[in-house]
Amino acid sequence: MVVVEARGLGLRTRRGWVFRDVDLTVAAGELHAVTGLPGSGRTSLLLALAGRFPTSEGRLTRHGPAALGQVAGVHEPDPALTVAEHVRERLLLLGPVPRRRRRQLVPVAALRARRAYRRDAFAAALAGAGFTGEVPFDPDTRGRDLTPLQRQVLGLVLATLGGPRLIVADDVDAGCDAPERARLWATLARLADQGYAVVATARAVEADTPATVHHLGDPPAVPSPPDEAAAGPSEAAAGLPEAAAGPPAAAGPGDETDPTETVEVAR
Repeated sequence: MVVVEARGLGLRTRRGWVFRDVDLTVAAGELHAVTGLPGSGRTSLLLALAGRFPTSEGRLTRHGPAALGQVAGVHEPDPALTVAEHVRERLLLLGPVPRRRRRQLVPVAALRARRAYRRDAFAAALAGAGFTGEVPFDPDTRGRDLTPLQRQVLGLVLATLGGPRLIVADDVDAGCDAPERARLWATLARLADQGYAVVATARAVEADTPATVHHLGDPPAVPSPPDEAAAGPSEAAAGLPEAAAGPPAAAGPGDETDPTETVEVAR
């Protein structure tokens, strides 16, 4: 089943294109990697696929809720909370699963994790995310002490708790060495094997990465406007490839977007 589909998707600001002509189809059980240099629009595209960033051209259709993993500056661990506290807080925010959505949860383990959280929220969350072997962090580790790999994994564990169909994660290779990158891609592939549609961004991926790879072109040379200072801070910020003029649109508890959404912008 197709979870998210983009056709001719693009975002253009007064300073030029952030990304353009993106065709991407991700089905349940698939892992896709979006690569490109800084400034190529990777983060903006990722957030757009999850319903957190506007687009100006093309068509975007998403079936089912989307959840964010680690996205620097947008969705990150709280420095003061422990890993276990992150899990408990997320489950409390999610609350009971509405009956109408129980059949949509992918996988069923996400629902079981939520039912069991009062007994052992941390262990249940790890089981729901497919971590049945080695755990990459201690439940008492605080957010500020997590390594880049651990931050990514925690983001993925939290993302699964809401029973999304689409999980996205940004810059999964940032700060990781080769063995850590291999481990993280294996984790992402395991989530896809459980039935999630997974999209992750990275500067580049190794040849043996278990993902369908899409490369965004190098960022175009964009001339500065004649009087950038006069444009005002909000307009100037709108031209930055990797940032919005303001924070991404807020979502409800669990960082999920609407279950079904189609956005079409006339060319």
